[in-house]
Amino acid sequence: MTLALRSPELISALVPVDNAPVDALLKSDFAKYIMAMRKIDEEKVTKQIEANEILKTVEQSLPIRQFLLTNLIRRSDSGSLQFRIPLKTLASALDNMGDFPFKDLDEMHFNKPTLFIRGLRSHYITDEMLPVIGRFFPGFVLRDFDCGHWVISEQPEAFRQAVVDFLRHQE
Repeated sequence: MTLALRSPELISALVPVDNAPVDALLKSDFAKYIMAMRKIDEEKVTKQIEANEILKTVEQSLPIRQFLLTNLIRRSDSGSLQFRIPLKTLASALDNMGDFPFKDLDEMHFNKPTLFIRGLRSHYITDEMLPVIGRFFPGFVLRDFDCGHWVISEQPEAFRQAVVDFLRHQE
């Protein structure tokens, strides 16, 4: 969203997934995920199934664990798995990760096609936020899913179809 508002010439269409252009408090789950991810790094696991077992101690939902595990890559020197983004960087950014840099609703607008995806069991896009979304993204379309924040993992096929349908209408 920030890139679209700062440099709209670089973006032809936008699909924010369960995020709104407002400051938001992250759920405490994120800190637990980082702790488990650090353990995965420390134990130098070589198989995703091993990493999954570690994540299972803090997250029961398989789709969410699978999403987090997509960020693993294999180290060429040791063959162990590591996270794509350095965990120290990610952990230090957690406090500000839910911040949105623009506060003035009249300062910037993105007038190109925008599809906001909302998980109805998530708190990151509430009905009260819709007017703010409309000020920054005047032509936005909202698509609701009966799931939590991890829409892509919880309803992958419905998510994919919604995005494909939206983008097809932009051609």
